[in-house]
Amino acid sequence: MATAPIDLAIERIRAVYRSWNRDTSVAQMRRNWDAAFGNSKVAVPCETVSAGGVDGEWISPANAPPDKAVLYFHGGGFRIGSVASHRELIAQIADASGARVLAINYRLAPEHRFPAALDDALAAYGWMRDQGVMPGNIAFVGDSAGGNLVLATMLSLRERDLPLPVAGVLMSPWTDLAATGESYVNRAESDPIHQRPMILALAKNYLGEQEDPRDPLVSPLYADLRGLPPLLIQVGNRETVLDDSTMFADKARDAGVDVELQVWDGMIHVFQMFGAQRPEAHQAIAAIAKFLNRHLQIKAKRAPS
Repeated sequence: MATAPIDLAIERIRAVYRSWNRDTSVAQMRRNWDAAFGNSKVAVPCETVSAGGVDGEWISPANAPPDKAVLYFHGGGFRIGSVASHRELIAQIADASGARVLAINYRLAPEHRFPAALDDALAAYGWMRDQGVMPGNIAFVGDSAGGNLVLATMLSLRERDLPLPVAGVLMSPWTDLAATGESYVNRAESDPIHQRPMILALAKNYLGEQEDPRDPLVSPLYADLRGLPPLLIQVGNRETVLDDSTMFADKARDAGVDVELQVWDGMIHVFQMFGAQRPEAHQAIAAIAKFLNRHLQIKAKRAPS
């Protein structure tokens, strides 16, 4: 019997996890993750930059309008992941939408615990604005922990009375570091990768002993969500973190936020990373591009090739 494409994606992740043990250093884990997922096949020009002191990379498709941009936050539980590991996904989003994307390597835990990643996200956004890109021409996009950072950055900007981006895209966002959703139980058997003990360990790694996992800037599920811009949320229905999306979407709608929630049947955590192995990944990226174009109006500005 042929192996299902989604199982090939699952095996890629499990192969990395199996290579780790108690003696594996965090640095080695990060190198392994980047090596496993860092080979981009999308021909989109990339340029390294220092975005307000934060290591970043512009990923820019041909004829992308210079006055519109996406700020991307990668996932990895605030412990692993980088622009390198997510470059393929980011490049696909850039290519599909026609938008140039600034992706950043925010500081990771345990060396740099909360709020270091949030501070870096705010610095990068401020740098983009200093480059002349207006908030109404910027969208935030992030996956998993990066989705958390999309929301935390928006909430922090609102607290500081600073202008928010025009929209946000969240792929399998981690919105509740206390892991209270029922999906941590009723999706435990269907999720082949992430279980609640692992999620709680990553949360402790990010927070240390002092921070409250229900702090709104740590877990946006517990925030007052009024005034946030339109959001697109994509999540797989096999995920233990499914309720992080569904509960957040319900609460955001109750607060008057324009939310589009897409729950993808049979899909795993951040399935968009596996475009070569799942048609659903291509469809999801096309939906992201459509959402970005609706709010950034990129196609109207983009010159013909």
